[in-house]
Amino acid sequence: MTGLTPEEEASYAETVAAAQAGRTVPLALGTPRRGKPPLHWADLDAGQRAEAIAELGLPKFRAGQLTRHLFDRLSDDPDAWTDIPKAERDLLAERFVPPLLDRVRDLSADAGTTVKTLWRLYDGSLVESVLMRYGVPGLRASGKGRERATVCISSQAGCGMACPFCATGQGGLQRNLSTAEILAQVMDAARRLRDGEVPGGPGRINNIVFMGMGEPMANYTAVLRAVRGIVAPAPEGLGISARGVTVSTVGLVPQIQRLTEEGLPVTLAVSLHAPDDELRDTLCPINTRWPVAEVVGAAHRYFEKTGRRVSIEYALIRDINDQGWRADALANLLTRYGWGWVHVNLIPLNPTPGSKWTASRREDEQEFVRRLEARGVPTTVRDTRGREIDGACGQLAATEEDRRLTPSS
Repeated sequence: MTGLTPEEEASYAETVAAAQAGRTVPLALGTPRRGKPPLHWADLDAGQRAEAIAELGLPKFRAGQLTRHLFDRLSDDPDAWTDIPKAERDLLAERFVPPLLDRVRDLSADAGTTVKTLWRLYDGSLVESVLMRYGVPGLRASGKGRERATVCISSQAGCGMACPFCATGQGGLQRNLSTAEILAQVMDAARRLRDGEVPGGPGRINNIVFMGMGEPMANYTAVLRAVRGIVAPAPEGLGISARGVTVSTVGLVPQIQRLTEEGLPVTLAVSLHAPDDELRDTLCPINTRWPVAEVVGAAHRYFEKTGRRVSIEYALIRDINDQGWRADALANLLTRYGWGWVHVNLIPLNPTPGSKWTASRREDEQEFVRRLEARGVPTTVRDTRGREIDGACGQLAATEEDRRLTPSS
């Protein structure tokens, strides 16, 4: 595990200053042209893996062996691949299992049941993932309800959507992550749970949410390949139910339409944050391309096609979008399509220190919930796990000073 360089520290300080000043970076729909990460076995489909093994002159069954080690046994250490001859192990590792994520540090909260990891990628880009375990018997800090584990993963280094209240967006977009870089975050979390490194003993991942750094739909191809790797039955994939996977978007309508036709029963989460175009143009600049009505219409079509209830994410920001009349407007917008197709997930804003954006008053939050529920709209206020380590929604890659809190390793 290595620390941050002075250049990386300076970059974080600049990001924090921008967020505190309320400065907004430009909306960026294009992807910066940067070098590609090294090719990994997880980037290849079954046919490509067979071709790669043939090109090396190895027996066909080596493809299945390597796949089992990586996805079923979660082992990227060639010394543990004892069913493969040593020389072939080393060759396979060199060609197809390059190191993708370098752990910079872990931070823990909630008695160790929330762990945020800062990763350095091959080109120096930094991303974060958050592993959260809930309902651990005898551990109040893990919360109530059934025992389960969720990992929140990043799909881009930075984000180009330029939402001014989100710390991640204030750093701008560095690049897309590869399929393997995305999957590596999930596999690390799965390995930690399996090995009992998180309080509660050995366990497994139940839910994966694409709600870390980046706009998943802006990296559509790599994200969908990662989803297929996540849900593919072991040993070809991680064998996690598609119903436990949530893909979020701030409202890229063409990609929502593509996802609708994929035949994958994942949950679609739409970060709406305002029911009217005037305000949403400011809070979510992508709204100037695809306004509220188009976004909600595309989300409803996703429900009609898949039968999967859509989650509407709504960050409550004091005196900005938390007025009672906006709750009524949101209810009108959603019930236009009837009932039972949508759930509203209200998120108390997790501000960057010093930012002009802050969370709603408790009484305003309660009134917002009351008005939605009075109109028959199912509503939940999200648990803000990991806030003290900047691991909550909108906080990833926010401040380096706060990253020095409670290092877990």
